[in-house]
Amino acid sequence: MTKTKTGVDQRLVRAIGHPLRLRLLTIFNERVASPSDLAAELGEPIGNVSYHTRILARLGCVELVKTKQVRGAVEHYYRAVVRPVFSDDDWAQLPQSIRKSLAGAVLTEIADDMAASAPDGGFDRDEVHLSRTTVTLDEQGWQDLNEALQEVVDRALEIQAESAARLSSDSATDSDAAALVLMLFEPSAQSKSAGRRAKGGAKKKK
Repeated sequence: MTKTKTGVDQRLVRAIGHPLRLRLLTIFNERVASPSDLAAELGEPIGNVSYHTRILARLGCVELVKTKQVRGAVEHYYRAVVRPVFSDDDWAQLPQSIRKSLAGAVLTEIADDMAASAPDGGFDRDEVHLSRTTVTLDEQGWQDLNEALQEVVDRALEIQAESAARLSSDSATDSDAAALVLMLFEPSAQSKSAGRRAKGGAKKKK
């Protein structure tokens, strides 16, 4: 894909410029799927899903991996070839509308995951961490904390690779999927006022 002088991939920006395309690209990063599968999963018309999938393919964000005859029709299965992930420098170059769209889509996915997981025992195991911490930061503090969270993400990917190596060995044990969510954001004015009155935020750790 062609990048601008700032490093932002403009075709990726165009791809995620529509909320449905962003959701589709996120799922295609997780697994191979067909527009028909995703239309049923997302509750969207098959025509809309097929249209936006074709746009993703034309932009080089997904690729066709197989076709399958299903009830007299040919279904096309795709997988992602790019991830909707941006560096801090790239994020700074994105239009505000794209930032809001990305944030909204990610928060929707997080909310859906948590709503489905909580009643199903997703927070029942001993190693779960759940916390909310409010802090007051200067500009250097924002930068330092942001970098610290990125280090957590990098370490999480290393741990995943180490887990994969153990799982492929003769002593492999059952694996469990895990979701890691990290956020650093500026709260609303109302939340800021409430935080100042409470002199801190609530925290729960399990």
